Amino acid sequence: MTEIRLILGDQLSPCHSWFDHVDPNTIYVLMEVRQETDYVRHHAQKIIAIFAAMRDFARRLRDIGHRVEYLAIDDPANLQSLTANLDKLIAQQGATHLSWQAPDEWRLDQQLADYAAGLMIPARMVDSEHFLSARDEAATQFAGRKQWLMESFYRRMRQRHDLLMDGSGRPVSGQWNFDADNRKPWAGAPPEPSDPRPHHDHSELWQTIMASGVDSFGTPHHRDFRWPLNRDEALVMLDGFVRHALPRFGDFQDAMHSKATHLFHSLLSFALNVKMLRPREVIDAAVAAFQTGHAPLAAVEGFVRQILGWREYIRGVYWARMPHYAEVNHFGHTTPLPGWFWTGKTKLRCVAHALGQSLDGAHAHHIQRLMVIGNFALLVGLDPQELHRWYLGVYIDAFEWVELPNTLGMSQYADGGALATKPYVSSAAYIDRMSNYCRGCHYDRKARISDDACPFNALYWDFFDRNQPMLVANHRLGMTFRQLEKMGEETRRAIKQRAAYIRDHLNDV
Repeated sequence: MTEIRLILGDQLSPCHSWFDHVDPNTIYVLMEVRQETDYVRHHAQKIIAIFAAMRDFARRLRDIGHRVEYLAIDDPANLQSLTANLDKLIAQQGATHLSWQAPDEWRLDQQLADYAAGLMIPARMVDSEHFLSARDEAATQFAGRKQWLMESFYRRMRQRHDLLMDGSGRPVSGQWNFDADNRKPWAGAPPEPSDPRPHHDHSELWQTIMASGVDSFGTPHHRDFRWPLNRDEALVMLDGFVRHALPRFGDFQDAMHSKATHLFHSLLSFALNVKMLRPREVIDAAVAAFQTGHAPLAAVEGFVRQILGWREYIRGVYWARMPHYAEVNHFGHTTPLPGWFWTGKTKLRCVAHALGQSLDGAHAHHIQRLMVIGNFALLVGLDPQELHRWYLGVYIDAFEWVELPNTLGMSQYADGGALATKPYVSSAAYIDRMSNYCRGCHYDRKARISDDACPFNALYWDFFDRNQPMLVANHRLGMTFRQLEKMGEETRRAIKQRAAYIRDHLNDV
């Protein structure tokens, strides 16, 4: 009896029970395939990172005695499709069984389920043993409710896993959420911790990727590559984050600055999302820092909420609403992405920095993604599906299960408020408060309608003016619409004209 076990590129956990015992009748299969590089256009670093990590993972499995079949992107025998390659391997190896870990993306889940249904050998899916909640947990908790609030999901998870609790069912200190305390701008002090990531030279791999015809964008940085290859390197990054950045993470988690790329963020999302790290061990490391007095509760709670709350919740939203969720477009936005999404060359200093950092490093933190890039996209009316594909391709940690609901639901309000309680948009005032981006910008952050006025200002008020029928009943937007009414018809007309000019000249912004 020979069993083939398929390992996908985001399933690189050596802690899975699959690997507890070496069995000469079990063959582990990993594949670099154009099916996965080409379904959207990906950042060069994302392709390099996943391929390099897969190759390292395969080597380590072999080193401890496991049988491994590895199909490289340039292997002449590679049919560039998961299922086509599986057909060939099953025949070659005389396999009698097939198994795979549960995919995190709907398209792969459907592809493998459909494929297995037509096989002549037994096939089964096993759990990835990674997440702290089931796929359907959010759907079960929120059954019958129009809006699913992350906060209630998060509190339930805190109680179930007994994290930052006082032993009586209440949160430590009596407060569940310190989000309101974690909104300080950063002016250069305390200094940004050094980058905790390893250094690698992936020049040979990059040459292979290019020679294979894989299309990509962004800067590869293949000679000094800064993302982890394996669990050992990811654990070093986790330790560095807890020691040097976590104590200040809470204060500055929403801050942005032109001279900082990561501030006090962990840079662990790639390692988590390809399963080098387990979410519980990351959470436990942060909680231990609070318990020993190394990091304050507000910082630790904010970090735990991102993983235990938001990450698990967003996965539940994804599995409950796919596949139709991928097509939601509440406002009917259809404007194509301007060309500077691929170059970063715009006169808007905040957008230029967030895009430039994304294109150069395949990473930007959540406020840059949400309140700069996503904010502008929603205000100007960019096509949410096109934007989703850009986010999915550009960020090294972006896999559809986590990226799609964040982009379409949280960032673009394309689901009409099923996920977010209001559209997350702002004028220049918020960006100026949380960053230094407005200083030295081509545009005037305080002006609304002049030629040099910051586009965010006119676009912000025009967004609410245009969409008032769909948003006026939202209780969180009452003050916004009262301010809009006070402006008067002449001012509103001028704002509308300025916003229309911006949309008509989007590539020149």
